[in-house]
Amino acid sequence: MQWRKKDISQYLKAKEYIDTVIIPLMPIHMSDDQVIERDSFQNEVLTVFTNELERELSGRTMLIPSYHYIKKTEIENEKNRLNGWVENMKEQPFTQIFLITYDSRWKKIERELDGTLIWLPAIQTGDLQSKELQQMIREQVSQIVELIRSYW
Repeated sequence: MQWRKKDISQYLKAKEYIDTVIIPLMPIHMSDDQVIERDSFQNEVLTVFTNELERELSGRTMLIPSYHYIKKTEIENEKNRLNGWVENMKEQPFTQIFLITYDSRWKKIERELDGTLIWLPAIQTGDLQSKELQQMIREQVSQIVELIRSYW
């Protein structure tokens, strides 16, 4: 299920069966022309990845809107804000909360996060329509599906 009216209506009727939430963590910034294109591409890939992940795990998961943050902000400061999001999710009550990102800075504070961090190696560049990239995303999704299922 995703954060849209139709899915939320279904969720409200069957929320005792939906115990897992997926939160994509997406950095943004406009101040560095050297990496802005790469970072925007990574955000696109993460969107495709998490949509595919939700589709594979449908019936038990909710994909909520991405958590956006300014890339140059101290990750320590973002930790508190993100943990606030997680606490809000637990009120539904979601028992499994997965935070998915390409930003390796989250790994440094992983133990301080109230959800389970899944860090993926970043895809630097490419064409989202290419068969090779789509195959790579499908393979990553397959691996992460197995990881998430191990928590259930």
